[in-house]
Amino acid sequence: MSQKDPCQKQACEIQKCLQANNYMETKCQAAIEQLRKCCAKYPKGTSLVCSGFEKEEEENKALRSESK
Repeated sequence: MSQKDPCQKQACEIQKCLQANNYMETKCQAAIEQLRKCCAKYPKGTSLVCSGFEKEEEENKALRSESK
């Protein structure tokens, strides 16, 4: 039996917000921030819904190290 994703609730809130706001991401920043906060609580790889943020973070680190 697989374990429930710890940040699934926040991911669903983002989807609901986007649907309610014609997919205007700017109107859902609070929900996105809640997901980011949830993802920060758990070790990398714990939450599937956090994988996009983890990839974004890795790409940003790579860009910063290239610019040094």
